[in-house]
Amino acid sequence: MTLPGFVPRRLLASFVCVAALALPALARAEQADRNKPIHFSAEQPAEVDFDKRVGTLRGNVVITQGTLTIHADKIDFKQNPDNSLSATAYGNPIDFREKKEGSDEYYEGYAQRAVYNGQTHTLELYDNALLKEGNNEFRGNYISYNSDTNFMKAEGRPNAPGGEGPGPRVQGVFEPRSDSPLGGAKPSSPDKAGDAKGATKPDAKSPPKTDGKGADAAKNRTAKSAPPLALTPDSTLSAK
Repeated sequence: MTLPGFVPRRLLASFVCVAALALPALARAEQADRNKPIHFSAEQPAEVDFDKRVGTLRGNVVITQGTLTIHADKIDFKQNPDNSLSATAYGNPIDFREKKEGSDEYYEGYAQRAVYNGQTHTLELYDNALLKEGNNEFRGNYISYNSDTNFMKAEGRPNAPGGEGPGPRVQGVFEPRSDSPLGGAKPSSPDKAGDAKGATKPDAKSPPKTDGKGADAAKNRTAKSAPPLALTPDSTLSAK
C-alpha cells in the first residue's frame, strides 16, 4: 500500500534532473532578422514548395536569415506568416547561432537535433546539447531557450541510443561579470603573494615604494578583465 503523499524510491530515481535559469547575460535575439530574406543551400536535391513556403534540405545544409545561421545535415523549414523562420535541424551536431539585440555578440547552440520557432524566438536543443554565450555555457541532453524572455531550461536525460552525452545531469558555467569588482581579478603568484604574516614582497620591476600607502594600493589593485570575444558571422557560409 502506498501512503498519500509518499513517492516510491524507484519512482523518485526515475525523475530527470531539471534546471531553469533566467539569464540576464543572454540578451534578446536580433529583432530585425525576420525582416530579412531567407537564404538556403544544400549539396543534395531540395524539396521546396514555394506556394506554401516550406522545404526540406539535405547534405551540408546552410540556411540563414539576417544574423541567424543554421548548419546541419538535414533541415525541414518554413517561412512563417510574419516572415520569420522556423526549422527542425538534424546533424552531428547541428550548429545554430544568432546575434543578440543591440550587441555584436552571438548566442550559439549545438546538438544532435534542434527545433527553432522564429515566431516565439524559442530554440530547443536535443541530445548532447550545448548553449553558449561568450564564456558562459550550459550542457544537458535537453535545453530550451527563449531569447525574448532570457529564460533557459535544461534537463538531464538519458543519452540517445548509440550516442554520448552528459547523461542525467545538467552542467553550466557563469563567468564573472566584467563590471563586478571581483570579476577578472587574477590570483597572485606565490612569489608575490607575501609570506604567512601578510607581508608583501617588492616586485623587482616596480619602482621602490616610498611610503606605506603604496603597499596598500598594491593589495587593493585588481586586474581588469578582458571583455568577452565578440562572435562575428562567417560571410563565406551565407548562401548567395
